[in-house]
Amino acid sequence: MSADIAGKVRPDRTTLHRSINWTGAFWVASGVPALVLFSMGAVAATVGKPAWLVWMISISFGFIQAFTYAEIAGLFPHKAGGASVYGAVAWVRYSKFIAPLSVWCNWVAWGPVLAIGSGLAAGYILNALFASDAVINTWQITLLDLGYIKQGLTIRINATFMIGAALMLAVFAIQNGGILRSARATMILGLTGLLPLLIVGMVPLMTGDLPASNFFPLTPLAYDTVGNVVDGQWNMDGWVLMAGGLFIAAWSTYGFETAVCYTREFKNPKKDTFRAIFYSGLLCIAVFTLVPLAFQGHLGLGQLQQPETLDSSGTVLKPAVYDGMLSSDIYSGMGVANALASIISDWPIMANILVVMLVLALLLSIMTTMSGSSRTLYQGAVDGLLPRYLSHVNEHGAPTRAMWTNLLVNLALLTLSDYVFLLAASNVSYIIFNFLNLNAGWIHRMDRGNWDRPFRAPTTLIVLGTLLAYVNLAFMGLGANVWGSGTLLGGLLLALLVVPLFVWRHYLMDRGVFPKAMCEDMSLCGDGSRLETRAGIWPYLALLAGVVVVVACQWLVA
Repeated sequence: MSADIAGKVRPDRTTLHRSINWTGAFWVASGVPALVLFSMGAVAATVGKPAWLVWMISISFGFIQAFTYAEIAGLFPHKAGGASVYGAVAWVRYSKFIAPLSVWCNWVAWGPVLAIGSGLAAGYILNALFASDAVINTWQITLLDLGYIKQGLTIRINATFMIGAALMLAVFAIQNGGILRSARATMILGLTGLLPLLIVGMVPLMTGDLPASNFFPLTPLAYDTVGNVVDGQWNMDGWVLMAGGLFIAAWSTYGFETAVCYTREFKNPKKDTFRAIFYSGLLCIAVFTLVPLAFQGHLGLGQLQQPETLDSSGTVLKPAVYDGMLSSDIYSGMGVANALASIISDWPIMANILVVMLVLALLLSIMTTMSGSSRTLYQGAVDGLLPRYLSHVNEHGAPTRAMWTNLLVNLALLTLSDYVFLLAASNVSYIIFNFLNLNAGWIHRMDRGNWDRPFRAPTTLIVLGTLLAYVNLAFMGLGANVWGSGTLLGGLLLALLVVPLFVWRHYLMDRGVFPKAMCEDMSLCGDGSRLETRAGIWPYLALLAGVVVVVACQWLVA
């Protein structure tokens, strides 16, 4: 039995077009390495000297997991939307509600890239053109104080929002022309945007500018009672910081699985799927290893410059000021571009050129995400898991309604003042998605063992991927709240928002029946043939074990 469909499908106005090969998907996914800019500063300022090791471990995990995604993508060459869609088919026969959870969590995780990337790019531009105390950098209209969720969190309008919104609209205009035009645009952006990252990663290696004191001793970050930086201990607090770093780094390093989002648009899905994800993974290994090493080797950990100022009641009036990787603009990400530029040259003109190129790298990541996440929404709607209006495409084969939904949601998210908290909360959904889809690998093996597999991953890698699914949950349980006390709970609530959406679509609109194409994938057609669910009780035990891991890890840090 096979789910394969002929590669040559006549393009029309109601479906995605088969117009790219693996190199096109590679360039669309080439925005993933730029995601290192999103959280590299936050990881460094939180974990301390082991930060470089966090990235090396995380990208290694991501590469192992990618082989599971490459296999399950090959089962469904007629579907778009990425690994969450392919995993949803594995779970839907065991629980109707797990399938939409997989698709939804993937979108919730990747959707905010548009807002965060646009905000960081706007910050890079403002920092390059204006002094930090210039009016354009300081004016702000606060719409709502969200301090009860996290201290300092607000909804505001400022110059970062205005410039970020303009950048987001520009990317949307390119995406509206279909995947072929997007692939061409991302190839151009990829060549100009990835170049500075590769240069930054290589220069310190060639010059030897990697002082051992900036990397060792390999102890977690800690402070004394005054606020001075000291070497921490590998006790529970130290391991929690490490878990928090691995938790948030996963959002970036695992992201090249987006290369399989375009299976439905490959000219030859049998060959192109594996090649796209494999070569995207090699690129990510290079960037996620070299850039954090160069970044940390150049800046160093940092030390206390000015102690915090308190009033008589102990309320913080002015936070402590640190230099190096511990400075506030490094944690927020806004100062990362200038820090990386200083690795290459102290000349202002050269530094500004590099900053412009890093802005292009961020635009590349936005384009990658807008392509992938909109197709996830599209395929979720086609499969009857999400609202039907998202299944519309324009004459270029672009899922425009899904893209408009992405755009409007992210314009709202762009008003948030703390992008690190937004990233961490959305990453809860990403870890859930990864857990479900890594387990989908062995479920598909059991239930669809006789289906054609253009790429069959070694069984050892399927097993390792399944084990890493639980390791990721442990990182989440231990370290999610490092990024704010409400991170884990807020992320879980975001994930559960799919329940009313699915109930409305499936039970009220579709009367409890999936669309015909989805029924065929699940072998629930009306011809009397049914797919035997050979996995039996094991998927339920896998879910239970996952819950136990998260609860136990939360108990450990409580």
